[in-house]
Amino acid sequence: MKTLRDFNFKNKVVLLRADLNSDVKNRRIILSERIKQSVKTIKQLKKKGAKVVIVAHQGRPGKLDFLSLKQHGKFLNKFTKVKFVPDIVGKKAEKEIKKLKSGEAILLENIRYEKDEFKPEKGKKNKLYRLVELADIYVNDAFSVCHRKQASIVLFPKYLPSFAGPLLEKEINALKKIEIKNCLYILGGAKPRDNIKLLKNNKVLACGLFGQLCLIAKGKDLGAQNKYLQKQIENFDRIIKKLKNKLRNVETPLDFAIKKGNKRVELKLDEFPSKYEIFDIGSETIKRYINEIKKAKAIYMKGPAGDCSDKKFAKGTFSILKAVSNSKGFSVIGGGHLSDAIESSGISKKKFGHISLSGGALLNYIAGEKLPGIEALNKSKNRNLS
Repeated sequence: MKTLRDFNFKNKVVLLRADLNSDVKNRRIILSERIKQSVKTIKQLKKKGAKVVIVAHQGRPGKLDFLSLKQHGKFLNKFTKVKFVPDIVGKKAEKEIKKLKSGEAILLENIRYEKDEFKPEKGKKNKLYRLVELADIYVNDAFSVCHRKQASIVLFPKYLPSFAGPLLEKEINALKKIEIKNCLYILGGAKPRDNIKLLKNNKVLACGLFGQLCLIAKGKDLGAQNKYLQKQIENFDRIIKKLKNKLRNVETPLDFAIKKGNKRVELKLDEFPSKYEIFDIGSETIKRYINEIKKAKAIYMKGPAGDCSDKKFAKGTFSILKAVSNSKGFSVIGGGHLSDAIESSGISKKKFGHISLSGGALLNYIAGEKLPGIEALNKSKNRNLS
């Protein structure tokens, strides 16, 4: 797998697959660590004289966070000059790519707006192949989506000389040093389906939406939250069915925080079902989980325990992160949302073993699965690089 040190990029059109995916509040993008870190790569390529075409995504089709990258472009411009182009493979995009001069960069519209992003098997018939025809080089700097078989991850390196960006390289080098055996898993976040593959022999502290699903799988009716989860979680019934026989080593919340009159109110588990939706774990759960963290020799934490975008409901996530940071065990923190939470909490990043900006890809890596994005980079023959 080649890196940016292995080539002279001057005057080359570089397709940079970056990770700008960020938290959203009221349809407004929150400046994330992913955006800040991506700036470093963009600056590096511009300094090398590349003509940089940034490809990235925000959210998933059908979800509330599925938005244009226009706001991301504004954030990028606070650190380095990047022109936002509201197009992907149309005439506007083609014109702007052809106009690029050495050391300039543009950001194309949300790559997931193009349905062919999800159809890499179409090969040269894929609409996004037009970007391959306009580019000289491909750089993957988005480790967090390397577990996805999507065109911008596996199609581009099939046809272009390809390199690992510095952020992706950093992740891989750090994870090579990690051996997580018999460690404590703290599993939360908004993508609970991914967590199931880790429910084997390791002890698990469940929180976030995942903790709620585990309780439902145990037969608990949470009331309004049940209805919310049924709408929010794809394949809800299938996930509940899968969870039922995998919870032997899983600890679930003892209480929750709900929003009542815009205030944080905590309810014990026996006070459910409730007409209120859940926004965080409660104080009893926090106390119980911290005791487990203190005993752990190694810790892997994925996803927040609650809604960190609201300070009233960041208590669970911040308390657990503080306990992990004080633990004597080696810690791995996964997911862009947790990285942002650490930033907001004021906890020094140096107190954690490794902080990854990835969630699902990191989880798959830890579960021992091959990542399509990494495989694609390794298979790229990088011919005609002179």
